[in-house]
Amino acid sequence: MVHNSPKIKLTPMPETKIAIISASWHQEVCDALVSGSVRACKEAEINNYEIIKVPGSFELPLASQLAFEKGFDAAVVVGLVLRGETPHFDYVCSGVTQGIMEVQLKFSKPIGFGVLMCENLNQAYARCGLPHSSEDKGYDSAVAALKLLELGE
Repeated sequence: MVHNSPKIKLTPMPETKIAIISASWHQEVCDALVSGSVRACKEAEINNYEIIKVPGSFELPLASQLAFEKGFDAAVVVGLVLRGETPHFDYVCSGVTQGIMEVQLKFSKPIGFGVLMCENLNQAYARCGLPHSSEDKGYDSAVAALKLLELGE
């Protein structure tokens, strides 16, 4: 497993409006992902961001679409889907991934994809940006969205 994301310099974007959309399941993990996303926004001098909570990861695509309809420039979606004993995991992961892709292509606006799809909570803790985590996918997904915004300028 690779634990060293590239260091990407963020361009100041003080006029940008970002939606940080989080699932509500596994609150400790999702809150850490949101914190990483907020940190990336602040590094880009973005103070105009809104944290939006939805019930679960399956709701993230529609929430992203609604955010774009309200005028947000980009979205960052975070959540956690854990594998269980049924095919539910596969359907949710597929639906969320496809839905997010469709929304960003429909609106030509970036969505940073920070939905963790893990076998167990230990994998999620390693990726969510807590002090003992080896990765911060909330931060990384926000950086991805912000860098894509630069392409559209």
